[in-house]
Order: sequence, then C-alpha cells, then structure tokens
Amino acid sequence: MILAIDIGNSNIVIGGVEDRQIVFEARLRTETTKTSDQYCVDLKILLDVYNIERQDIEGCIIASVVPQVLNSMQTAVKKLTGKQSMVVGPGLKTGLNIRLENPAQTGADLVVGCVAALKAYQPPMIIVDMGTATTMVVLDESGALVGGSISPGIKISMDALTDRTALLPGLQLDQPKRVIGRNTIDCMRSGIMHGAAAMLDGMIDRMEEELGCKTTVVATGGISRFVLPLCKKEIIYDKDLLINGLVALYYDNLKLK
Repeated sequence: MILAIDIGNSNIVIGGVEDRQIVFEARLRTETTKTSDQYCVDLKILLDVYNIERQDIEGCIIASVVPQVLNSMQTAVKKLTGKQSMVVGPGLKTGLNIRLENPAQTGADLVVGCVAALKAYQPPMIIVDMGTATTMVVLDESGALVGGSISPGIKISMDALTDRTALLPGLQLDQPKRVIGRNTIDCMRSGIMHGAAAMLDGMIDRMEEELGCKTTVVATGGISRFVLPLCKKEIIYDKDLLINGLVALYYDNLKLK
C-alpha cells in the first residue's frame, strides 16, 4: 500500500492505495503549528482505524501548497514507516507541458490534477478545484497547461459575508430552493451557491471563447458536489482526481529509479 497525501490550505486529504485502488480516504485539518510528532500520531491513528499495519506501507507521495506542513508531514511519514516520501515539485517527472510565464510557480495540486485528468479524459479541458480557493486550469488540445484563473472559494466568501455584516447570520452550504430568496438566509444561500455556479458557467464560456474550442470540464474538491447541480454547463465530478493523480505520479517515477 502507498499513502497519497494532498496538503491543502484548509484540509489534508490522505488516501491509502493498494494496486491503484483507493482502500481508504480520510481528511485532517491543516494546522501549521503541529509538529511532525503530532502528524505522526494522526497518521498512526488513521492506520489503526483502517486496520493497516505500518509495515504494509511501501511508499508515500505528497503534494502540498503549505510548505511548513510539508516538512512536518515528510518527517512524520519517515518516523512512522521508515520510508522517504516522494514530493511533487522540482525533480519529480510529471510529463506535463506547462506553458506559463513562470512554470515554477505552478501549484503542486494543480499539476497533480492535470496529470490525473489527462490520464482519464480527453483534452482540451478545464479542470476546476473548489476548495479554499476556486481554481480553474486550462489544458489545450495538445494537453499543455496554458493558464487559468484563481478566485476566492465559497467558504472564504461566506465567512467574509457573515463576519463583516453584523445583521447577517451564519449559514450552512445547503442547496438553495430557489434563486430569488424570500428571507435573509435563503437570499444569502442563493447569492453564494447560485453565484458560484453562475461564475463557473460564465468562466467556462469565456475560457472556451479564448481557447477557440469546446472543452471537457472536470471538477473536484469537497465543495464541488454542492455547486455542480446548480450549473447549466455539463461538468464531470471526479472526487478522487487528486489522489489518482498522486498515485499515477508515484508509479511513473518509481519506474524511472
């Protein structure tokens, strides 16, 4: 079994993968103040919960957008399993053609998502990841990463709205019953959820117009499943996209050793 770990700004997604099949998937809160020992305990508890022995872990691959946590997690994995983790970044072969002004600035999570999407779907593509931020990455007909967009995620928008407006209450990310809300909660829920869906629909139109062709649109991220039913565009939901991308990168690079 290998561990595939995606460290995001809000959550750490950990997948246990055997023979390229996901055996378990779990989430931890991303905490920059945690030590490697604390993350080691978290990992040990997860393995215990899923009845997995530490000696059964043959390797690990990590993608991270939080450098402080990356270092702690690498050390935690080494302490727990004795294995050195692969890290998505310089030195790891991805096979992805990145046509950006500064390819080195491309987030590890974006690279992983593109790698996974190219193995499962046909370009040109738009890959949407709805997490702390909402990212949209564009792959042209050749599969090259040519650009994209980054906007505030739904949770950020919701927190900003409720924190800065004293009279507006907090709310859950439930699907609104209608676009035209008839009370404060419904109005807020409509604005946030339908607003996010309309943003995706509109951005897809504009990106396809610039690209000059229709695309396959693939979405991942925990919040996506709440927003996609409200979209008018056809969007494929792939909740395991990043885990599958990490697994593909692990085995592709293992062959090169």
